[in-house]
Amino acid sequence: MTEPPNPPPYGQSQQQEALPGCWWHPGRQTGLRCVRCDRPACPDCLREASVGHQCIDCVTSARQQQRAQAEAYRRAGYGTRTVVGARVPQRVVVVPLLIAINVVIYALTAFQAGSVMDNHLSPVFEDGVLWPVAVVLFDEWWRLLASGFLHYGLLHLAMNMLALWVLGRDLELLLGRIRFLAVYFLSMFAGAVAVFVFGAADTATAGASGAIYGLMGAVLVAVLRLRLNATAAIGIIVLNIVISVSLPGISLLGHLGGLVAGALAMIAMVFAPERNRAAYQAGAVAIMAAALAGLVVYRDAELFDQLCFHPVLCGF
Repeated sequence: MTEPPNPPPYGQSQQQEALPGCWWHPGRQTGLRCVRCDRPACPDCLREASVGHQCIDCVTSARQQQRAQAEAYRRAGYGTRTVVGARVPQRVVVVPLLIAINVVIYALTAFQAGSVMDNHLSPVFEDGVLWPVAVVLFDEWWRLLASGFLHYGLLHLAMNMLALWVLGRDLELLLGRIRFLAVYFLSMFAGAVAVFVFGAADTATAGASGAIYGLMGAVLVAVLRLRLNATAAIGIIVLNIVISVSLPGISLLGHLGGLVAGALAMIAMVFAPERNRAAYQAGAVAIMAAALAGLVVYRDAELFDQLCFHPVLCGF
């Protein structure tokens, strides 16, 4: 009787034969298993998990489940929120859209007027410019908002759109799209109301400057709320106010009206209590809009009495 020169230890051959094959590679014997499904798996088919190792199928299934849960979480209104309670948008959409609208309207007025710089001669421009006399005598209320999309010449448009792009991108990410639009249009309306209430009745004004200054005020409030260095924001606002005062033909009233409204709206956004935050924010914006509308009604009655000193002027 003969024996192999190096016989295996007792029981080793039986253990090797008892090892199962990998679930995905049956020809590979393995003593490892997935901690989730308990199926045998070779090292190539296992991935490290928080506890032990999981097979490739379980890892893929877990990732799909996590994505589905995250999507359901976002649809339910939850997710990453900013300081104002807005969900962080994936990209900036509103600011480029507003810029595009302003550019298209300017192109239309320039085409109608046949001039890039004298586009104010366009019929569309004349029907939309903020002229208090037309608002009072002909009830053309749309001028209070339409004038915010009109600009005197290419330089006026370029300066406002550049400012909108620089200021608006970060604010849209902070506020979200709905809140950003609320601050923008409230500031635009406030600038027009300031001109209508405190300005000369026979002076025509136009431009998105009221909304732009509102964004400046909103940026300043946001910087203070986030406890960032406010020197640059304050410097930009002061510089623009100095320019508004120094250069002729610039509506200081429209700028200041937009600045104050934007700052107040942003205060309501960032300091609203967390509980029922959206309701507080919407209520504050609605109250401000109602107050501005009240000023318009009051000024309209006042100007009507001043302008209608003769019945023929008012169609009586």
